[in-house]
Amino acid sequence: MGRSRYKIHEPTYPHFVTCTVLHWIPIFTRTESVQILIDSLAHLQQNDNLKIYAYVILENHLHMVVQSDDLGESIKKFKSFTAKKIINLLQTHNVQTILDQLAFYKKAHKAQSDYQLWQEGFAPKLIQSDAMMVERINYIHLNPVKRGYVDEAKYWRYSSARDYDGIDGLIGVEKFW
Repeated sequence: MGRSRYKIHEPTYPHFVTCTVLHWIPIFTRTESVQILIDSLAHLQQNDNLKIYAYVILENHLHMVVQSDDLGESIKKFKSFTAKKIINLLQTHNVQTILDQLAFYKKAHKAQSDYQLWQEGFAPKLIQSDAMMVERINYIHLNPVKRGYVDEAKYWRYSSARDYDGIDGLIGVEKFW
């Protein structure tokens, strides 16, 4: 976790987390970039014991309620892998404007790379009760509705709201905690 001011004191318990693109740049507007996130989360589910209770992916950030054997390490793997793949995707498609922004806003201590995709940290908040779990899941699912992207949460393709409405989503979710 390094420089993050947020600490995980219960690394094996469910947490509400937010991963945000540096300077809120809209990276997840193309199916290919979102698919990288989905594939990475599915990989972590299979290989890192990541449990996903809820998620939503928007154009420049994602919210999740997740749990693993070591949540900080799982998120670190997720952000590292997805950053490399998305930057490679941007380079392959010659999306120079966004690459220039990722280079410009990159933190000085990121000397080993030319670009930085993710803001540091992920603001973990321990889920302390069933009521808090339900509140966070509702917040996640209603995010695209509040932004006016869809009328009902289940219509947002990149969300677990579909799973909670009996429709198969893109990532398997745990609905029981």
